[in-house]
Amino acid sequence: MINSTSINSSKPNEAKVFSVKEINRLVRELLEQSFPSFWISGEISNFISASSGHWYFSLKDDEAQVRCTMFKNKNMAADWVPKNGEKIEAKCFIGLYEARGEYQLNIELIRHAGAGLLSEAFNQLKEKLLKEGLFEPSRKKPIPQFPKSIGVITSPTGAAIEDILITLKRRSPHIPVFIYPTLVQGKEAPSAIVKALEIANTRMECDVLILARGGGSIEDLWAFNEEIVARAIVASKIPTITGVGHETDTTIADFVSDLRAPTPTGAAEIVTGHTVELIKTIQVYKNQLNKMMANVIRELMQKIDYLEKRLISPKQQLQRQKEQIHQYLLRINQSMKNAMMQYRLNIDKLKLNLDHLSPHAVLSRGYSIVTNIDGQIVNNVAQLKLNDKIHIQLNHGQADANISDLKDK
Repeated sequence: MINSTSINSSKPNEAKVFSVKEINRLVRELLEQSFPSFWISGEISNFISASSGHWYFSLKDDEAQVRCTMFKNKNMAADWVPKNGEKIEAKCFIGLYEARGEYQLNIELIRHAGAGLLSEAFNQLKEKLLKEGLFEPSRKKPIPQFPKSIGVITSPTGAAIEDILITLKRRSPHIPVFIYPTLVQGKEAPSAIVKALEIANTRMECDVLILARGGGSIEDLWAFNEEIVARAIVASKIPTITGVGHETDTTIADFVSDLRAPTPTGAAEIVTGHTVELIKTIQVYKNQLNKMMANVIRELMQKIDYLEKRLISPKQQLQRQKEQIHQYLLRINQSMKNAMMQYRLNIDKLKLNLDHLSPHAVLSRGYSIVTNIDGQIVNNVAQLKLNDKIHIQLNHGQADANISDLKDK
């Protein structure tokens, strides 16, 4: 604490003279000690986001305004950038910029005006549904590992639906997707979400539902904190996965859903997780099978090559048979030539023998052939009688004669 001794002179009846720097430092210390961190509400004006990352703006109400600074290391935690004219609530402490002697509010946290009331309503509903057992894991429906179809409840024009569809197409393009369009922000959004859930459960055309929307302030996401939405999720016969806002955002819908995803994209990844893993497993087995088949084929090809070297191809076999037939033909021709030559020799020999035995050959040696009148060969004198007529065949010519004399010798 700043006491009077630090301000009063050490000498009686002598006023202490301060420098500007000293007095500004004393005022800063006094302000910081007197005003610990507190919440303030007001409307933003003169908002500047500096290149350094710091935010500079003023907070005002109908009667006054005050300068504010939110340094980069603090505003990085905010999931939204305030705009001029927005009413906010800020947690801060008073500081003094000594160089100019101007005091300002150093902002630590910001939220939309009325967020405190929303937070209180959130906690009350959370406590109520918790007591009813709606958050119990035993009540929640299991998410199908391999859904045949997927339903998506979200705005048809937001970034969430685009992110979800891109993720589903990339991970499981074979699974059909049914979209149930709905409002996700504003007064009409809770009843619209409930209606979309009812339509999906009436049609029963999908195995799992994704209820999602992109990030935003607590006011933007408030439709997912309404009791009617929570009870519609609980009543759904179809397992429901919520992917609302960013990972740091948690809604009542997340507590009662069968499974919470950190983001809309995360919900799409979860619902296709087992399918993707199955595809990866199948791919691993496919690769292993391909390797095994390649090894088997390689071994078979090696065996075929080995057998090919041992076996004669049909073409080679035909060629070999042709050569063998040609050799057989040559042998047959030669054998026939030899046989014909032998036959000719035999014929010549027989001819020679026949020539020797031929009557003409005998006649040529001076012999003759005698036949009687009946044409019978006469080779014995006993076959003749005196005055018989005979016919004599000579080597050259013939003659007829009468037997005039017969002699035995």
